[in-house]
This record gives sequence, C-alpha cells and structure tokens, in this order.
Amino acid sequence: MTRQAYYKSRKHVENEALNEHMAVELVQEKRRELPRLGERKLYYLLKDDLSKIGRIGRDKFFDILGRHDLLVKPKKSFTRTTNSFHYFYKWKNLIKDLSITRVNQVWVSDITYIRTLSGFAYLFLTTDLYSRKILGWSLNRSLGIEGGLQALKMALSSRGSTTESLIHHSDRGIQYCCKDYVKTLQEAGIDISMTEDNHCYENAVAERVNGILKNEFYLDNTFNTFEQALSAVGSGIKNYNEKRPHWSLDLQTPSQVYSQTKVA
Repeated sequence: MTRQAYYKSRKHVENEALNEHMAVELVQEKRRELPRLGERKLYYLLKDDLSKIGRIGRDKFFDILGRHDLLVKPKKSFTRTTNSFHYFYKWKNLIKDLSITRVNQVWVSDITYIRTLSGFAYLFLTTDLYSRKILGWSLNRSLGIEGGLQALKMALSSRGSTTESLIHHSDRGIQYCCKDYVKTLQEAGIDISMTEDNHCYENAVAERVNGILKNEFYLDNTFNTFEQALSAVGSGIKNYNEKRPHWSLDLQTPSQVYSQTKVA
C-alpha cells in the first residue's frame, strides 16, 4: 500500500467513525423526547440530518443502533383494571363496523396502571380515534369514577363544534357504566358504545395508546412518588401528542392531524 493510499484509507475510517458518532448523538437527542420510539420511525425523523453527515441509509442506521445498544427491546406486563361484574347497564358496541372518517367522530377511553413505591396509580385516558390524539387524561391513586370523569371533562373542553355526532367507546368497566359518567355523556349529546364480552380487540386503539405510553415513554417505570409519576405522565402525553409520528397518520403527529381536520 502506498503512503497516499494508507492516509486516504485512514482518513476514510476516521470520517466513518466521526459520522457514526454524530449519528449516535442525533439518536440520543431525539430519544430524550421519545425514549423508546421504534427504529423505523426514528430513521424517518432523522433522515434529513443523517444525509448531511454522510451516506447513512436505513440498514446502516440500524447497524449503528445495534453496535451502540440503542435498539428498543419490547416489554410486556399486565394488571387488571376493569371490573365488568356490576349491575349497571352495559351499552351495545356502535363502532364495530363503523368507518372512521373524521376527528371527534369516536372517542375511546381506557384505564392503565402506573407503578409507584407506595402502590399503583391509575391513568384514565380519552383519545380521539381518528387522529389518535389524547384529548383528556387524569392520574389518580384509586380506580374510582372521579378519574374517568376528570379525563372526560378535559376532552369535552377541547371538543369545539357540537353539530356533528360523537360516540364515546369504552370497555364495560364500572367507571364507564356508572350513573354519573353516563349522565355526563348524555348531557353532552354523546352516544355511548361499549365492547362486547370484554374482547380487548374491540378497544384496540385505546389499548395501543396505553402500550405506546408505557413502552416508548418509560411510564412502565416504578416512580418514587405519585407526584413524580404525575410529572412523567404529563410530559409523556405532551410528547406523544405533539412529537411522535404514527404510520397510520402518514407519519404525522396526533396533534397535527387533529388540528388540521377539527371542525371549528
């Protein structure tokens, strides 16, 4: 090998190492906002920046993530939050074969748990089915109906126009079947829909949103205090709504889709 070829080769290796280092820094910066965002979406968000620092295609990008232990490892867990063995009326499923074509056509509500050192806290969510935007949420120390009502009222405050029909869909949990919750929906002119036979696939989007918050925003951690958990939930939901792209939304964020198509 000639001296010229040697130095050219060494310079190439050094440039590759520098480009990889810069790519890792970009990933780490994005992961501070979206801690467990999947690799394909991460590449989509960083594609323009990566093109400026070298020829880093998708496969090479995945290789870099693997070398630096930055690939996301899925986690699974389950705690029951639904009690459907109660005497309240259980409503029919109105959305099973419904075509979802606009925002504020269907809202889905669900409950998930957050661990703290003093025990479970419970996160109530109300999400717009079309845009996937979380419109209302509440973190509570108990599974009582207050959390569900707080999330619902937050969502109602952002609803805007009431000229078009709206369906509220949930499981058959007592929180959603109880008198106060049903009354709030009916007073707002919202139709009520519930899953049949407690099949989770009938509320799949709500379950998916729960999973994203836990798997990608570290809400599956055990927090020291309720207040720490509350802060993490607020931050996670804000980043989910405003910064996380969805394949189902053509890689737009929920807030982008909701604001673009919302009826004033």
